[in-house]
Amino acid sequence: MKTLSTLFKNNIREYGMLIALVAVMLFFQVQTGGILFKPVNITNLVLQNSYIITMALGMLLIIISGWIDLSVGSVVAVIGALAGVLIVRYNVDWFVTILICLAVGAAIGAFQGYWVAYIKIPAFIVTLAGMLIFRGLTFILLQGESVGPFPVDFQRISSGFIPDFLNVFNIPNFHLTTMVIGILLSIVLIFMDFRGRQNQDKYGFEVTPFYFFVLKNLMITAAVLGLCYLMASYKGLPNVLILLFVLISGYTFITSSSVIGRRIYAMGGNEKAAKLSGVNTSRLLFTTFVNMGLLAALAGIIVAARLNSSTPNAGDGMELDVIAACFIGGASASGGVGKVIGAVVGAFLVGVLNNGMSIMGVGIDWQKVVKGLVLLAAVFFDVYNKNKN
Repeated sequence: MKTLSTLFKNNIREYGMLIALVAVMLFFQVQTGGILFKPVNITNLVLQNSYIITMALGMLLIIISGWIDLSVGSVVAVIGALAGVLIVRYNVDWFVTILICLAVGAAIGAFQGYWVAYIKIPAFIVTLAGMLIFRGLTFILLQGESVGPFPVDFQRISSGFIPDFLNVFNIPNFHLTTMVIGILLSIVLIFMDFRGRQNQDKYGFEVTPFYFFVLKNLMITAAVLGLCYLMASYKGLPNVLILLFVLISGYTFITSSSVIGRRIYAMGGNEKAAKLSGVNTSRLLFTTFVNMGLLAALAGIIVAARLNSSTPNAGDGMELDVIAACFIGGASASGGVGKVIGAVVGAFLVGVLNNGMSIMGVGIDWQKVVKGLVLLAAVFFDVYNKNKN
C-alpha cells in the first residue's frame, strides 16, 4: 500500500495544480471581499471559461502527441462568423447551421492535419499559417462589421439554464433540480472510485491508503455539492456546463481507457517506437487535428451564442489561454504526458486569475504579465521534475 508521501510524489503534477487552484481561489476570495464565491460570479466564471475548457480537451491530445496548434483562436472567429452569416444574413435554421459549422471545423482540422501528418511540415508553421488564414477569412465573411443578433434558441446554448423539474415545493430563489443532480453525481463519483479501488486490489496493484481514499472523496463531494449549492442559489446549472460534463467524461474515457488514447500517449512518448509497434502514427496525428478543429468549431459556436453576435476580433489571443491551461495542468512540453482533469484544472486556474484580477481592477497589461509568469513557472516545474527523475 502506498504511503501518503509516495502518493503525492507520484502524482505531484495533478495534486500540485489542484492545491494551487484552491490557494488562488482563496486568495481572490479574501482580496475581492467575498465576491469571487458569489453565486452569480461562479456562474459567470463557468460561462466565461466554457470555450477554453472545450478547446483544452482537444489541445491536450495535440500536446500529448508532441505538437501544438496556434490557430484555434482564429478558428473560433471564422466559425462564429460563418454562423452569423448563415443565420442572420441567409436565414438558415440555427440547428442546421450548427451542423454545418461543426463540419467546417472538422474540415479545417483535416486541412491542417494533412500538412502536419502526411507532408511532415512542423505543426508550429502550419497552424501559424492557419492563424493568419482563418483570421483573414473572418474579416472577409463579416466585411469588418459585427453580425447579430441570434435567435433565442441559439443563444440558449451558452446563456441558457436547465429547467427546474423537481421544485414541487416552490422554494423561492433555489433551483432544487441542480442540488439533486449534485447529490446524484457525488454518489456516482464515490461509487466509481470505490469500484476502481476494488479492481486495483483484485489484480494486485498498489492502492491508496483507505484514510486517503475517504478524505479525497469527502473533499470531492464537498466541492461538487458546494458548487451545485452556489449555482442553485442563482439560476441553476447552465446548459453549457452539462455539455462540458459530457465532453470531460468522454475524453477522460478516451485518454484513460481506450486503444486510441493509449496510442496517442505512445506516439507522444516515442513516435518511432510507436510506429514500429504497428501504430499508424500519421493517421493518428491527422485524427487529433480533426478532433481539434471540431472542438474549436464547437467553442466558436459557444462564443458566438454568448456574445449574441459574430465579431471580427472574437477569439483573439484565446489560443494562448488554451495552451497555457494544458501546460499549467501538467501536460509536458515534450509530449507523452498529460491528463484531462489536469487540463480542466489548468483552464479553471487561468479563468480564476482572469476573473479575480478583473474584479480587483488589475489592468489587462498586468494580467498578461501574471499569466505569463504562471505559465513559465508551470513549464519550469515540469522540466525540473523530469531532470530530477
